[in-house]
Amino acid sequence: MAAGRYRRFLRLCEEWPVEETKRQRDLGTALRQRVAQAFREGENTPIADPEACDQMYESLVRIHTNFYKNKYPRLKDTTFTGVTVEDCRMILATDILKQMEDMKKGTWRRLREKFSAKKPEEDSK
Repeated sequence: MAAGRYRRFLRLCEEWPVEETKRQRDLGTALRQRVAQAFREGENTPIADPEACDQMYESLVRIHTNFYKNKYPRLKDTTFTGVTVEDCRMILATDILKQMEDMKKGTWRRLREKFSAKKPEEDSK
């Protein structure tokens, strides 16, 4: 029975999209890593708690298929602030977050990092 569970999780991993804008912070990537950890021996992996495993799979399928989004449709695709889903995606992209992090740095620190020959990590030691 572990083989069937393993195949179901693999199928789910194949269907789950990878969001390129969220490098190292993507749910699909995290899911693939967790499945690889949980099923280290592949189809021969013993499952300690099959019910919990099945519950986890069903929960992930509901997230993947937008079960609750379809069950409870929203009247508008914006938040109370008026921000759209596409705006949220753009703001949460890794590149934008890195730019915002760079903006938080002071001018002196940015200049020092730009013209310094050594890495900023070495400077803080």
